[in-house]
Amino acid sequence: METLFIYLIKSSGLLAVFFLGYHIMLRKETFFTANRWFLLAGLITSVVLPLVVFTKIIWVEPVVSNTDWTNIPVSNYVEGKSLQDYLPLLSFLAYGIGLLLLLAKFAYDFYSLRTVLKGKLIEQQADFKFIDIKDNLAPFSYFNTIVYNSALYSPSELESILEHEKIHSEQNHTVDVLISRLFCIVFWFNPFIWLYKKAILQNLEFIADSGALKKISDKKAYQITLLKITTQENCVAITNHFYQSLIKKRIVMLNKNQSKKRNSWKYLSVIPALVAFVLLFQIEVIAQEKVKESKTVTVIKKSADVENDHESARTAGDTVKKTIAFRVTKEGDHDEVKTIYINGEKASQAELDALDADVIKTMDVNKNGDKSTIRIITKNTNGIPDDTEIIVNGKKMSKEELDELDPNDIETMNVSKSASGNSSQNTIRIVTKTRTHSSNTKDFPAPPAPPAPPKFPGGPLPAAPNMSNLPTAPAPPANVRDEKAMAQFEIKMKEFEKKMESFEPDMTAYGKKIEEIMAKREAIFEKEMKKYEKAMEKYREAIEKNN
Repeated sequence: METLFIYLIKSSGLLAVFFLGYHIMLRKETFFTANRWFLLAGLITSVVLPLVVFTKIIWVEPVVSNTDWTNIPVSNYVEGKSLQDYLPLLSFLAYGIGLLLLLAKFAYDFYSLRTVLKGKLIEQQADFKFIDIKDNLAPFSYFNTIVYNSALYSPSELESILEHEKIHSEQNHTVDVLISRLFCIVFWFNPFIWLYKKAILQNLEFIADSGALKKISDKKAYQITLLKITTQENCVAITNHFYQSLIKKRIVMLNKNQSKKRNSWKYLSVIPALVAFVLLFQIEVIAQEKVKESKTVTVIKKSADVENDHESARTAGDTVKKTIAFRVTKEGDHDEVKTIYINGEKASQAELDALDADVIKTMDVNKNGDKSTIRIITKNTNGIPDDTEIIVNGKKMSKEELDELDPNDIETMNVSKSASGNSSQNTIRIVTKTRTHSSNTKDFPAPPAPPAPPKFPGGPLPAAPNMSNLPTAPAPPANVRDEKAMAQFEIKMKEFEKKMESFEPDMTAYGKKIEEIMAKREAIFEKEMKKYEKAMEKYREAIEKNN
């Protein structure tokens, strides 16, 4: 449950990043098709990126704990649960209820659409299906099906409407509508997703308006048709419908000059935020204890040299008395072995250290854990006697197999001493987890701290022009066939267009100010990113040296 909440929060944050990037940087640009893919990429990124986790391993020195947990008293007191303990469950229930309600609404909208289309006469033209209905509904398209009421419009108006809806169908805008609707269901608690959906639908209308105007010669007549459609208040959900409440913005965008290509750099504005998101939330740091490997070292001494070299042998890693030759194949921790039986009796670590090899007849060893040190202790200067029996994991091992054996593969081992009775032919093999300290042991330094990633420069932006005085679009006459009323309406539309044009310089100047500020901030951020990249290179080099 906690994992699900964390995932939803991360995805919601990324949705907010893409929406703010669109709203601040791209909303007023005329790159409508590019904006469509930007918004869809934001949805995909928001659900995929939180699932991508990069692993970073930090090697640390083994920590020895001397705490005897068996002596710590355990309290029998059980604290009663408070409301805070139930908050995760309550939150999950609230989220589930909201999800189910919106799914039910989504299913109802499909049912309503099916009711509208059921039993209607379909006219097939090329790749499109046309349905002429009698209901007072705004024209809409659903995949390749276009629905309209021809009785409400003149032939020229109907032509504009159909060209608009064909653009929706040709470019599969219904897919965008359905995806945005599903995201609203899953992330219903996030206010940004509802604004995100609105931005997607609005941009789809800009695309359709722009495409339709390329096939229609009279721009003014198209705008008049837009205003007329506003009288149809009824529209079908989960479709691309010609009517949009943000009709003023559509008219403004129809008359807006094409954005300059150099403004396309704005699409990169979200990259710093995505990099910061990965560095802050998607890097999992795993601490692993160092396991020191050492090459096989064999030290062979004559009996006469034992006493003189006893101290040097102990320094090199020998912890058992009267050892003449030893071989260290892998080092482990400071833990004691689980069980060692000598001559049928359990022996402690101290008893092993004081043990005389001559008194050992049999030895059984059980490994404890997955790290061990294997020592071969022999009084035979020529190596392990051939008649010594060593059984590892129930299998008798040869000298060659013993040399190639990985300590981590040993679960149990049984050793029988040579029965020859010659003290120079005694072989003892001990598996222990006591660390063998060597004069060549190197203490690795602590890993360096990674550099902090730069943040995109912030600060206040200039105030937007006052848009409270935007003129109100004139209402079309009730009877569009009334020539006198339509002539007056066209005069009012000209006045409305002139008033709208008066706002264009302020908006253009405001856009230039924003571009200048963001360009300066981008330059600062790029310099900081270069410094950060150099610091990261040094950090990686330090990590490699440390390892």
